[in-house]
Amino acid sequence: MDLIATLNQNLTKENWQAVSRTLLAKMLSEFMYEEIIQPEKIGKKQDLIAYKYLLPQGIAYRFDLKERLFDSYRVIAESIERQENGEWSAASSPFQFVLDIYQTVGMTAETSAHLIKELNNTLLADAHIKTAKAERKTELIELNYADLEGEMEGHPWITFNKGRIGFGYDDYLAHAPERKQPIQMAWIAVSRDRAQFNSVSNLNYPKLIAKELDSQTLTKFKTILQKRNLNPESYYYLPIHDWQWKNIIVPLFAEEIASQKIVFLDRSPDLYLPQQSIRTFVNTSHREKHHVKLPLSILNTLVYRGLPGERTAIAPQVTQWIDSIRDRDSFLRDECRLILPGEVASINYDHPSYSKLPGAPYQYQEMLGCLWRESVFSYLEPEERPITLASLLHIDDRGKPYVVQLVEKSGLSLEEWLNRLFNTILPPLLHYLYRYGTVFSPHGQNTILVIKDCIPHRLAMKDFVDDVNISSHPLPELENIPQQLKKVLLTEPPEGLCQFIFAGLFICHHRYLSDLLESYCNYPETTFWLQVRQAILNYQSRFPDLKERFKLFNLLAPQFTKLCLNRNRLITYGYADDGDRPHASAFGKVTNALHAVVNKLN
Repeated sequence: MDLIATLNQNLTKENWQAVSRTLLAKMLSEFMYEEIIQPEKIGKKQDLIAYKYLLPQGIAYRFDLKERLFDSYRVIAESIERQENGEWSAASSPFQFVLDIYQTVGMTAETSAHLIKELNNTLLADAHIKTAKAERKTELIELNYADLEGEMEGHPWITFNKGRIGFGYDDYLAHAPERKQPIQMAWIAVSRDRAQFNSVSNLNYPKLIAKELDSQTLTKFKTILQKRNLNPESYYYLPIHDWQWKNIIVPLFAEEIASQKIVFLDRSPDLYLPQQSIRTFVNTSHREKHHVKLPLSILNTLVYRGLPGERTAIAPQVTQWIDSIRDRDSFLRDECRLILPGEVASINYDHPSYSKLPGAPYQYQEMLGCLWRESVFSYLEPEERPITLASLLHIDDRGKPYVVQLVEKSGLSLEEWLNRLFNTILPPLLHYLYRYGTVFSPHGQNTILVIKDCIPHRLAMKDFVDDVNISSHPLPELENIPQQLKKVLLTEPPEGLCQFIFAGLFICHHRYLSDLLESYCNYPETTFWLQVRQAILNYQSRFPDLKERFKLFNLLAPQFTKLCLNRNRLITYGYADDGDRPHASAFGKVTNALHAVVNKLN
């Protein structure tokens, strides 16, 4: 099907209106949570609460919502109305909403213009997703890990979650994970005097490349170099993203190509599918082979999706350190049996000019390299199946949540299944935090739930180089961390470290899961959060010797600093091209549901 036929099939008036209304409801819900807007409560309708948001020039919005724990809201999309010139009418336009609020909330015209672009791209993707869901024949429960990733619909909290600035429509169709287009990876040769290869101690470049490429492909690459009178032993072979080659490598590394420091080779035979991060690929021809993470210099969600050079170079050493903690700790190793598919090898290639320009926008320092990550399949036992944690938030075209399908197949009650979930995910995360002052970022994309007979069985955590952080509070367990890691890993004070579980897991995932289960299963959110709390208490009773750490890293505190992801873009950073990656904005406090549920019982 050609581009226009595909466009016309997906971009219908009905599709656009439906996805626009859903996005507008999400914007109202999340902007209220982040206190970007402050509507006033005007009444109650059975189990819903009516709100009104007054703006200058006689503009107003009114809508119904459900209030949730964590000071959260779920706006009912069909209830949204807009007033202008004294007349109320149904509202469904995110763009009109941006135009109505941007000056009131403190957005610049520049930020608003770029935001409208990201919202357009998001809605374009949502329209295609809506069509694909209606046409899908295979049950979600039957999909494998890579294909299930392609069913996901983007970040649940960020409203511009498929902004993908830099992609054209043809790029979207070819490279978006929800399009599920398998590719054969393109490869280049990079001069060893320009590139840096790093690996874990039991792996080297010949061993890695022999696993990734078959002998016929290796011979072909070698011949290409020899025909150009180049010595293959002077080069590393590096996979690249097609978009990056056309848009970044050729234009910005042209001198390196001219001097044959970079040589285009060919494609390898294996097929790959992109995961939700777009820049990470699963080998679907040989699922035990490494996953490949590549720089992709598009702006998506909050950052350009490159690979920071310093972190890429140190990634294998981070993996060894994280693994060493598990391997010498019997609780993590033998009881939790935690799976850590790590980044075991990397190549980084610094740009010859930008690398010498202090303060250059960070996107220019992250343009060429690769991370090879172990496949989760290489760790699995018979009957174990990996699923992304994000999949528990997915709802199919018939309105049935994927998590409900898992529960039904498991034979457990929902309460029993959730107990298994929380007591599978939390203990290893808590142990790294309390015992070692170290955290992952356990959001839905990084966290892999290993199920057996559709029941939560084990946890796998990935993406160490970007998301492992350590305590700035002195702990004896961190005294012997290698100096190279200290220079690269970010440090956080106690509350900041807790935020990776609090905001990353509870706010960014469980907040939506509890709402989904109450909406679709009438499962009380108070019960849900009491179960989460009990899983934490279970761990704490298991390790009473860490009671001082439980106070230091207090996940049960009444309040936490509120981290904001939409405010980050709309107000704090906008679209500035800074030398450092932006971080989540802190604004106000959020009531901790793990504390509030106890008060609700009393």
